[in-house]
Amino acid sequence: MQAQEKLPEIRKTVELNAPIDKVWEAVSTSEGIAAWWMQNTFEPVLGHEFVLHAGQYGDSPCKVTELAPPNRVGFDWGKDWHLSIELKKLSDGKTELTLLHSGWDAEKVTEFGQPHTAIKGHMDGGWEKIVKVKLPAYIEA
Repeated sequence: MQAQEKLPEIRKTVELNAPIDKVWEAVSTSEGIAAWWMQNTFEPVLGHEFVLHAGQYGDSPCKVTELAPPNRVGFDWGKDWHLSIELKKLSDGKTELTLLHSGWDAEKVTEFGQPHTAIKGHMDGGWEKIVKVKLPAYIEA
C-alpha cells in the first residue's frame, strides 16, 4: 500500500487591533463566524456537531474538537479537513490570530469532487483575503 502524500497546511497569521476577548467572540460564536466567513450552526461546545453553509458547495458537516477559551478553537470540517484558530494576547490591547487549515492530501478529493491539490490553492487565496481583510474589517469596525 502506497503512503498518502500529505500536503502542507494552510497557515495565516494576522495582528488585530482588538483585545483578545473581542476576537474570541468573533471566532467562537455562530454570529461572529457568520459575520466574517460563512453562515453556520456553530456552538462553542466540545463535541458539538454543526454545519457550515458553504453556498454553491452545499452544507459541510463539522464537529468541534478543540476548545480552550480564549486561546484556541478547532473543528473537523467535512471528511478530511481540520481548522483551528489560535489567539495570542499582545501588548497594547492587540491580538495575534493564526488560522491553520490542515488535512490536505494529494491522493484525496473533496466531497464536491475536486482534488485536494486543485482546491488547496483556491482555499489558500480565499483564506488570505478572509483572514487579512474580512476578519480585521469586522473586528476593528
